[in-house]
Amino acid sequence: MNGPEIHVEVAPELRLFVTPARRAGSTPVSTDGVSTLGHLVESLGVPLTEAGGLLVDGRTVPVSYVPVGGERVLVRAVARPQRVPGAPLRFLLDVHLGTLARRLRLLGVDAAYESTDIGDPALATRSATERRVLLSRDRGLLRRRELWAGAFVYSTAPDDQLRDVLGRFRPELRPWSRCTACNGVLRAAGKDEVADQLKGGTERSYDVFAQCRACGRAYWKGAHHEQLEAIVERALDEFADRTEGA
Repeated sequence: MNGPEIHVEVAPELRLFVTPARRAGSTPVSTDGVSTLGHLVESLGVPLTEAGGLLVDGRTVPVSYVPVGGERVLVRAVARPQRVPGAPLRFLLDVHLGTLARRLRLLGVDAAYESTDIGDPALATRSATERRVLLSRDRGLLRRRELWAGAFVYSTAPDDQLRDVLGRFRPELRPWSRCTACNGVLRAAGKDEVADQLKGGTERSYDVFAQCRACGRAYWKGAHHEQLEAIVERALDEFADRTEGA
């Protein structure tokens, strides 16, 4: 682009997406008189999933707006909590976010997960077909036009990833209600119903079980329960007062 310049400033929360030269205040950007503001913002490195609003000379404009030379643009961050209209809140996670998917399921959040790399087009299409919010650290994936809704996961640490998603979307938490393996819904089960999955010590030591309605996997308070309980308690302590039914 070699046309008239506009001045663009991105919110502090979004500066990690742009080059260092564009992180301090407003910077000039050339326009061509044809490209939309949404296209221009993405060309700077900011996924539109992370842009909470576009202001031109103080007024809100849509991503389809075509900027004019001399205008000043502010790219706001997404307001938290972010509301996703039109569907029950459900997530889809890419292949790199398996731990986050299991922790969301542990908390009873509907979190589909692709354990193999099925490719960006298929992920974006599934997001649209099932109306799921796609969670990813892949900026290119979040720019797919067929995507229904998406969000960038800002950290690589599972604890921080979980807090990020819960704080941004504040989903309803129903701990111990979903299968961490397949995302199916759990039901109470008798020992005789899951006996084929129990070893001798487990069968003698435990009497309370749950079973996934989808894959049949059995659950009980085993050796790792205290670790899982700690994850649940931390999430409830921080988000229960913000979440219905928690």
